[in-house]
Parts: sequence; C-alpha cells; structure tokens
Amino acid sequence: MVAGWRGVWLIAAVISLRRCLTVGLCSTILCFIACSRSDRVSVDATRPAPLRIGFIGVSEAQPTGAEGFAVENGQLIPALERLGFQKPTFVRFANGPDLNEAFSGGSLDVGIYGDTPALVGRAAGLPTRLINQSVVGMDAWLLVPRAGVATLDELAGKVVATSKGSYMHRYLAGLLSEKGLGSRVTLVHLLPADAQAALERGEIAAYAAPSQTAPLLVSKGARVLDRASQHPGLQGSSVTVVSEAFLARHPSFPAQWNELRAQAVAQLLREPERYYQFHAERVRLPVTVIKQGFPLELFHVEPLVPGGRKLLEGTKSFLVDQKLAQNDFELSAWLTR
Repeated sequence: MVAGWRGVWLIAAVISLRRCLTVGLCSTILCFIACSRSDRVSVDATRPAPLRIGFIGVSEAQPTGAEGFAVENGQLIPALERLGFQKPTFVRFANGPDLNEAFSGGSLDVGIYGDTPALVGRAAGLPTRLINQSVVGMDAWLLVPRAGVATLDELAGKVVATSKGSYMHRYLAGLLSEKGLGSRVTLVHLLPADAQAALERGEIAAYAAPSQTAPLLVSKGARVLDRASQHPGLQGSSVTVVSEAFLARHPSFPAQWNELRAQAVAQLLREPERYYQFHAERVRLPVTVIKQGFPLELFHVEPLVPGGRKLLEGTKSFLVDQKLAQNDFELSAWLTR
C-alpha cells in the first residue's frame, strides 16, 4: 500500500514538474516576445520620419521662397532632423493641379503652391489642411504681343491663355468677368514656358503670366495690358498645406514648420540681396526680374495675416460662384490653428 502511494506521489510530482516547466517556458517566451515588441516599438519611435514636400517651380532642387533660402543656407534640413524628420524629399511640379494629383495619390506630405489650386483641391474633398500663406499678394501680368490689342475690350472673340488651375487663372477669370468678357473670350491652358513662342506666333491674343516670368517676357518684347495689382482682390498668394494623414501622425508639425519658416523670412528680409541672388540662380533669370516679381512686402513672418485671409476668402467665394470649385467650405475648418 505504501508503495502504491509512493507511485501516486511520484506521478503527481512529475505532472507538477511538467506544469512548472511549461508555465516557466511560456512565461519566458511571452517575456521574450514582449521585450522584442517593446524594443521594436522603441526603435520605430526613434526612427526619423519621412517628409515629402511638393512645390511649383523650374528648379529640381528646392523651392525658391523663404523655405528654399533656408535650405540653401544650411538651416532648414538640420532643424527638421532635430525634430525627428528625415532629410526632406523635394518634388517639383509644373502646376498646381499636378501637385493636387500627387496629394490625392498619397505621395506627398506637404505642398507649397498657389492658393487657387489649393482651394480647388480642398473644395473637391482633398484631405489637406492649411499651415500658412508663404507669400501674400502675388501679381499676375496680362501680356500681349508688341503689336497686339490695345484694350481689354479688344480681346472679345479672341483666344487668351494661362496656366489653368493657377492663381493667374483666378485673376484672368475674375478680370474677364469684371469686364463682361467671360463668355466672349476663349480661354485655353498654356504653361508659362510656352507663352513667349505662342505670343510671338500670334496663336494667342494675350497671356496671364506669373510674376516670376512676366518681367522676362516683357524684356523680350511682350507688352503689359493689365495687372492683378490694379484690381483689389485679384492678386494671389502662395500657401503651404499638409495632408491630414501626415498631420494625424505629427500634430505638432504646423507650429514647428511655421517657427522655422518665420526664422527663414526674417533672414530673407535681413539679407535681401543674397536672397534675390539665390532665387535668380535657381530659376536662371536675371536678378532684376526676380526683384520685380517678388518685392519684399510679399513676405510675412506671420503664418496668416488679415489681408491674406481676406484674399483667401475672396478667392474661395469667386471660385465657388464661377463653378471653378466643386463645393464651398469654411475656411476656419481648413486652418490648422
């Protein structure tokens, strides 16, 4: 009988030992998995985040505004890296609608471009939020051949061009509407790079050019028929927007970006000659042309100035009224602050 109890005890001891070993092994495995996951989260949390920035321009390297000037001076990229971002990938686009397409496809985090395509994109449901107005009050010049029409009324029945979806398009559409020419002029799409040849060949009667290239076209024989600055509310601005997906991952980014941009604008205003030289070299235009197109009063340290906000509101209302934007929306809901 004693031997029988000893056998039962022995079996129980073996079962208990197996349970202990199993529990211990499982605890060890679970601990290993947990530690591995913890290590992996820690690594991911400290890994620099990618940052893809789209802009409009002719230089592949970087934007030509205050942000590009800060890159040129070796300040912006190290500052972003200290904030936990990778070296930015700058992506150049020929016009705003193309940049909107990239946002729609999820291949951009930040965009620096004209207010008109940015507003049109948001009105169409593009998931972006406004960070700032990087430039406020950009002029657009309506140019004609040297021997072309002398008055706006003479454009009736003729072909006029601009880069559709741009702030120049908003100016031109507003001007034609103001003069009662909206339905009497044929408006076609043409990029600034092709404007000179089209004017010289007489393929178009007029071209609404951006402030960056208009002075150069004038120096090559074009004549100024009108300017956006002659019509309150028809000037443009450049804005910076961020994708809502990127903003959800980095909610502090707008404030961080605006602080870095404010520092860049302050340096630009302190060293305007250096800035103009940088800008001219990037777009391969004379410094005098850049100075004409980008007077210093266009740059503001603040993310959004009262006059700039009024300009955005007016542009949005016009685009909606003219059916150039699909839907209206509250500007305040678009802002990141």
